[in-house]
Amino acid sequence: MNVSGQSTALRDIGFKMEADNTLVVRIAGTWNISDGLHSVEEFKEKIGATPPSRVSFETTELRAWDGSLLVYLAKLKDYCFKLSISVAGHGLPVGVANLLDLATAVPEKKDARKEKRRIPFLTKIGEATLNAGSSAGEMLSFIGEACIALTRLIRGKARFRRSDLFLLIQECGAQALPIVSLISVLVGLILAFVGAVQLKLFGAQIYVADLVGIGMAREMGAMMTAIVMAGRTGAAFAAQLGTMEVNEEIDALKTLGISPMEFLVLPRMLALVLMLPLLCLYADLMGILGGGLIGVGLLDITPMQYFNETKSALTLMQFVAGLIKAGVFGVLVALAGCLRGIQCGRSASAVGEAATSAVVTAIVSIIVSDALLTVIYDRIGM
Repeated sequence: MNVSGQSTALRDIGFKMEADNTLVVRIAGTWNISDGLHSVEEFKEKIGATPPSRVSFETTELRAWDGSLLVYLAKLKDYCFKLSISVAGHGLPVGVANLLDLATAVPEKKDARKEKRRIPFLTKIGEATLNAGSSAGEMLSFIGEACIALTRLIRGKARFRRSDLFLLIQECGAQALPIVSLISVLVGLILAFVGAVQLKLFGAQIYVADLVGIGMAREMGAMMTAIVMAGRTGAAFAAQLGTMEVNEEIDALKTLGISPMEFLVLPRMLALVLMLPLLCLYADLMGILGGGLIGVGLLDITPMQYFNETKSALTLMQFVAGLIKAGVFGVLVALAGCLRGIQCGRSASAVGEAATSAVVTAIVSIIVSDALLTVIYDRIGM
């Protein structure tokens, strides 16, 4: 008995029950996914409460097909499996049968289509707290290993290539001068311009030199240089070490008995700690020069007046306070970059995440440490 089924303009499905309790599914016409996917509800209605023992196919009138036919057959086969009905695929075209076998060869992972649960707020807080505790432990462990490596360096037992150290000093020092120069001059210009707007009200334009000189020497020179180096060098350290982690080069060093902390991290820390105070001093001078451009160009102050006022306002202790901050910032930037690089996962995206995390960690550390050092300076009268 033939029962005509639901169809579109070109495709058609029919059913015929044979004497041996086999249901023959007749597939005809052209199956195109642009016509939509065919439902198996008609098949379910056909078998009703007395399902057949076997399902076979007749495709002599099938003219063309694409993925829509495979989707229909996969759903039909899945429904028959639930009812323990055997499905014979010998009546299907060879290509359809092969693709259908391939699609059903690997069973679907359990709970693969499970909807994402909404995580409770307290659960998120708990997970964040545990992650923070774990990260703090890893950071303390890394700092401890860095201190041990530094101790071995002082005793002359640290193993790293001196050529690497000189190359890193060049990258952290001389090659950073252009960007540090630009940022420092602009910061000096901004400080002078903002100060001039208020000081002009009292006819005290000459004190722009004091504002720029003290601001650059104590705070802005060290901070802006450290932030620039965090984005430029700290991220580079994280990316370099992260890439080595992905390529298993760090594992190779450990296999050879070479400490990655001494061979990779120690030279980078030394280079940044040595160069950042020098860059800070250079940034101070460039910032004072930038402030001088505003003072001389807009405030009718002569270059000699600006120079003398800056000289009288600044003392050696002002520069020392900034250089101490720069040294601390150098340690923090190097630790953040190397730590995130060593912690990097083994994928390309993990390298990018490590570089981003290194910059964020370094900048937050710089701001927090600057606030603490400022309070300490105030307490000791420095």
